[in-house]
Amino acid sequence: MPRIHVHDALNILSKLTLRRALNAFKVFASYQWSRWTGRPVQWGLPVSISFEPTTSCNLRCPECPSGLRSFTRPTGMLEVDFFRRTLDDIHRELLYLIFYFQGEPYLNPAFTEMVHYAADKGIYTATSTNGHYLTPEHARKTVESGLDRLIISIDGTTQDVYQQYRVGGQLDKVLAGAREIVRWKRTLRSRKPFVVFQFLVVRPNEHQISEVQRLGREIGVDDVWLKTAQVYDYANDPNGLIPTLSDYSRYKTQADGSRAPKNRLENHCWKLWHSNVITWDGLVVPCCFDKDATHRLGNLHQERFRDVWMNRNYHDFRSKLMQGRKEIDICSNCSEGTRVWS
Repeated sequence: MPRIHVHDALNILSKLTLRRALNAFKVFASYQWSRWTGRPVQWGLPVSISFEPTTSCNLRCPECPSGLRSFTRPTGMLEVDFFRRTLDDIHRELLYLIFYFQGEPYLNPAFTEMVHYAADKGIYTATSTNGHYLTPEHARKTVESGLDRLIISIDGTTQDVYQQYRVGGQLDKVLAGAREIVRWKRTLRSRKPFVVFQFLVVRPNEHQISEVQRLGREIGVDDVWLKTAQVYDYANDPNGLIPTLSDYSRYKTQADGSRAPKNRLENHCWKLWHSNVITWDGLVVPCCFDKDATHRLGNLHQERFRDVWMNRNYHDFRSKLMQGRKEIDICSNCSEGTRVWS
């Protein structure tokens, strides 16, 4: 179970208005009713949404479509005007906003401006970064933007190990950026953002788990999270990433020696009721596992979000999921609920 951090928990609760609480109750009730009846209904708007600042990235991580440049969809930047217009439509019900899907958020020059806009509307904001652009200026702007949570990916405590997954990355630059964030929080006397080192446990770095925890304490981040890795070709694991430590793997070895996801893939998914993802160019997709936006449920350049959320595409996708989740490609390697916490 994750540790409870009082300041972060109170910060999230401080965003909970009566309207947002009522919406969350409606969403949860409709999810439970759908599970009970076997027929999907939706009575509220999302509690959480992910906006994609960009699909561009400076690294070449071996299990990331952005890093591999393997997208069939175009690369681009989320535009401020589109972001504001969409958020204006849903902010009264929205509690949690994640500025991340694919790509490196800080490559979008308007990133902290958009964070500030969401923060001004009382929404809890979070992002995930590879940490290479946390210069003193960006670190200051990040703290001043009102960002509530900053996840910094650090998948090794030495350069030789780190670069085996974060191909093209420089660990020293990431650590320097983390120190800048911590320094600016102290300088500006801010408890935000809640800073996390996220350690993706793979075979090359599994021996450094205790070391990354020590490093987190030394630099002064608020927590260290250990995350299991998604491997697309888990049967063969061509990049040698699946860890030998079973507790940190999304996959299990079966009696015949083959691998399978640990997730049982029951025919329901909380994500499809309380959250979704909006790509940089306005496509609405079910969740973060649809990396190439193959399941396009709507286009926000053509219709309002509220209309997309309740449209026939969404209803049909939820119905298909409840009839046979294993038959949906993006669900077959899903690991919801298998994160490991330090």
